[in-house]
Amino acid sequence: QVQLVESGGGLVQPGGSLILSCVASGTISEIYTMSWYRQAPEKQIELVATIADTGTTNYEDSVKGRFTISRDNAKHTLYLQMNRLKLEDTAIYYCKAVLMTTGRRVGNYWGQGTQVTVSS
Repeated sequence: QVQLVESGGGLVQPGGSLILSCVASGTISEIYTMSWYRQAPEKQIELVATIADTGTTNYEDSVKGRFTISRDNAKHTLYLQMNRLKLEDTAIYYCKAVLMTTGRRVGNYWGQGTQVTVSS
């Protein structure tokens, strides 16, 4: 079995910073693309940032220049450095990994989410 567990969410003032982490564990053979998504209240889930196993990154326009996605392949860990946070960044943040299990199955795996609240 595979588990993804996020951490690092919390309450922060506008302009502040947070670092989210997502650790993947279990019967993992190889991790390909890893991503952060978020879902704000009464809104659809949206892709925030993606990082390929090559290190190539992509960002949603509203977070470019403020958020940085990175990964530690040896630790099966994904990060999201969030700077200059805005009220509209408030959401539940989810990590997703496309990976191959030791049973040679490739699929999408999601974490349970971590709440980020930006408020004064």
